[in-house]
Amino acid sequence: MKHMTEKYILAIDQGTTGTTVALVNSRGAIYASSYREITQFYPNPGWVEHDPHEILESVFSCMREVIEVSKVSLKNIVSIGIANQRETTLIWERKSGRPIHKAIVWQCRRTTDICQELIGTPEAETITKATGLSIDPYFSATKIKWILDTVPGAYIKAKDGDLAFGTVDTWIIWNMTKGENHVTDVTNASRTMLFDLKTLGWSEQILDIFDIPVELLPEICDSDAQFGLCEADILGEFKFPISGVLGDQHASMFGQACFSVGSAKCTYGTGAFLLMNTGKDIKISDRGLLSTLAWKVKGEVEYALEGSVFSAGATVQWLRDEVELIESSAEVEVLARSVLDNGGIYLVPAFTGLGAPHWDMNARATMVGMTRGTNKGHIARAALEAITYQCQEVLKIMQQDSGCDISELKVDGGATGNELLMQMQADISNLRVNRSAVQETTVLGAAFIAGIGTGFWKYKSDISSIWDSQGVYTPSMTDEERTQKLRFWAKAVERSKAWIS
Repeated sequence: MKHMTEKYILAIDQGTTGTTVALVNSRGAIYASSYREITQFYPNPGWVEHDPHEILESVFSCMREVIEVSKVSLKNIVSIGIANQRETTLIWERKSGRPIHKAIVWQCRRTTDICQELIGTPEAETITKATGLSIDPYFSATKIKWILDTVPGAYIKAKDGDLAFGTVDTWIIWNMTKGENHVTDVTNASRTMLFDLKTLGWSEQILDIFDIPVELLPEICDSDAQFGLCEADILGEFKFPISGVLGDQHASMFGQACFSVGSAKCTYGTGAFLLMNTGKDIKISDRGLLSTLAWKVKGEVEYALEGSVFSAGATVQWLRDEVELIESSAEVEVLARSVLDNGGIYLVPAFTGLGAPHWDMNARATMVGMTRGTNKGHIARAALEAITYQCQEVLKIMQQDSGCDISELKVDGGATGNELLMQMQADISNLRVNRSAVQETTVLGAAFIAGIGTGFWKYKSDISSIWDSQGVYTPSMTDEERTQKLRFWAKAVERSKAWIS
């Protein structure tokens, strides 16, 4: 059988709601995959945590399961690639490997007060100029500070070099290599709010601002570097090289083959994440977008503009789990199609504040425009529209601040199976929306970067040649209708921001 001789990359996508591990062949096809959910902990309003050990167990169990189910020989696995939820913060003891606190998830808002104290200060300007990031609880720096200030004795231990910080990639690699390698890649480092985009290293000035000991931090590597060897007892029999790492949104962009300047993608997951390739230039946005590393591959750095929408799939999950309007996420499309329009209602899903371009930590979810005739179909439709409005806000500024026109938006993620949502996005953004044949391009990007790292694919052009589309959506809305909808949306957003003034 062919799979007995074919070679594969073992790709890991450790995400916010769960972990996917896939075997990807040389044609960029997913031969087999395994998925496991992880538990979300909400100890206080606006706080979100994960169990670090559960993260590891999900990764290792999915790795073993995909090998078992696929019947692929371990000899045919070339290397391991990792994509991971970014900004999520872990600190552990170097000697024992024991975490000193649960992982603080990127969505968590517990450090809002720390951020508010910084906003408007000269230090905030220094941070934004160096990192390309807005001051927000989203990023790792304030989460690190919170743990060091909160866990008894943590700061002293960190200063003494007894503790290690990592984003999820670092935590996984540390455990795969039995503590031999304390490393991260440039994309994950660029999301900590401690990384200088120009020097590509940790900023001593920013570490001083947050009073974070440098002894805590991992070594920063290129995205296609050799990150260590996964020990044999993880899968049994062989050690495997870990030859590529990207933060999940960078991996998705890589998996979408967005390699030319101006190419853009949107991943619809828990949030919606839009990135546009700006090439070798750092484009600075003064209207709420983030400058970030796209990747560093074969020694060459490329940058990106990014806008993060905090609540996309999470909005549909809210309809399912809290409001109980639907029993499964897939039902939202059927319910939304039961009405002709949104009935005049607009839902702003600011459950954890508003991301780009607003960066309002205090905004709260708001639904406006209801009448006695409002029904659940209108609410479902408004929920889907809200996702597209948020994305359009980012896309508009992305084009203006970069000076590049976007003619096409490549899309991926579970929600792209929602035909109505995809058509809405094309209509509201007035763009051609091109859906990837592989919905989960994050795990594909993890495979591609590891493949580049081992020569499985030699050039990015090899990846471009195997990327495939599955569905193109073109705008069908009039300019007048689009303008009116966006005007009402803007009014609704202002109501959301006014909740806490």
